[in-house]
Parts: sequence; structure tokens; C-alpha cells
Amino acid sequence: MTRHYHRWYAKSLGRDMELLVFGHGGPPVLVFPTSMGAFFEYEDQGMVHAVANKLEHGALRLFCLSSVDSESWYNRRAHPRHRINRHLQYEDYLLNDVVPLARHLGAYYTVGVTGCSFGAYHAMAVALRHPSTFTSCITMGGAFDLTQFLDGYADEDAYFLNPLHFLPNLSDPRYLDQFRRNKWVLLTGEHDICRHANEAFAAIFSAKGIPHSLHVWGHGSKHDWADWRLMAAAYLP
Repeated sequence: MTRHYHRWYAKSLGRDMELLVFGHGGPPVLVFPTSMGAFFEYEDQGMVHAVANKLEHGALRLFCLSSVDSESWYNRRAHPRHRINRHLQYEDYLLNDVVPLARHLGAYYTVGVTGCSFGAYHAMAVALRHPSTFTSCITMGGAFDLTQFLDGYADEDAYFLNPLHFLPNLSDPRYLDQFRRNKWVLLTGEHDICRHANEAFAAIFSAKGIPHSLHVWGHGSKHDWADWRLMAAAYLP
């Protein structure tokens, strides 16, 4: 399969960012790493190998990203407002740097997103906030509540960055109609520590009339890469 390394100065973040692109064709999917993870994590954990057949046959193209979690949500020394600001700068980097690259390399205007564990939060949040750009969202072992990272702080941005807060109250048909056209897949293990979080989130989708699928993987599956590799092979893109 093809593998390309990219590095450039991200103006939104004020520093260089790196990513790996796997595959030569097919729908582009942005891959968010787990907590404070880097662009090489997906490859190192065997996830790229798990979908190698799809990549080699041009059915999928992966854009494996680095996070800035250590500068945003996990930066406990900073005020929560600073954490929010840094995350919004990261979102701007996605929209203005990564998405144009994905469009330039292929014939696709829309982009998919995926992630495991906290990477699933990133995928879900950006797909809900920008549903015309990110039309496919596949999460594995996701946890979607930001409350623990905000130390009780609340403002408008905090509200709209937390899917568990804004989605149940959302009534804007422009968003809901787009959500109902998009693809939403929530994957979790039968013994995953985040299984309840996925089932609860699927219930919110149901309450909003948003088509989606929830898959609880069997075979003793847990919150672990070994199970996520099997899920990726079965459900990506």
C-alpha cells in the first residue's frame, strides 16, 4: 500500500504538525489518535495493517493525525478557557489544513472521521459540529463527555464542544436534517469500560430520529486495540 508522510507549519496552531496518509484512493477518513496520541499510533498499533486489503484495493484512504490534547483538554495547569481555545485552534487546523489536503489528493468533497477511545470524542464532536464536511463518523470505544476536563467551567463554546450537552437540546432542522443523511456507527466491546457511554449516546440519536448503528462486539471484547483492529477491519469505511 502507499504510505506518505506530511509535515508543515499549521498557522492555526503556531507550530508544525505531522500526519501519515495511507492508500491511493477511496473515500478519505481522518483518524484521531487516543488521548495525547500522535500520527504514528494507528500504524504502530496494527490498525493500518488491519485494513490493508481495503487500502491496497483503493477502497479507503486514511489520514492519521496527531492530537494537541496535552495542550488542550489534558493541560491541567491551564484555565479551562485556554484548553477550549487550544482545541478550537486544532479544529481550525483540521478544517483549513487537513480537509483541503484530503480533497486535493482525491475526488471526494466530503470526509469521514474515526477514532478509538478519546479519539472517538474528537471524531464525534467534529462530525456533529461540521456535518456538511464530515459525513461519516465511525467510533470505537468512545467516551463523549467533556465535563471532566472543564473543572466546572461553563460557557457557550464548552456547551457546543460537549455532544452530551448540546445534542439532546438541538432543534435546528438544518443540522438535524444533515445528521439524518450522514453515517453514524458506534462500536464498543461487551466488556468495554465505555459500553454504557455508547449505548447512552445511541439512545440520544434515537430520540432525535437520527439513523445510526450501535454494535456491541462479543467474544469477551474490551477497551483494547486487539478488539479495535477487528472492528476497523469490519466497519471502516
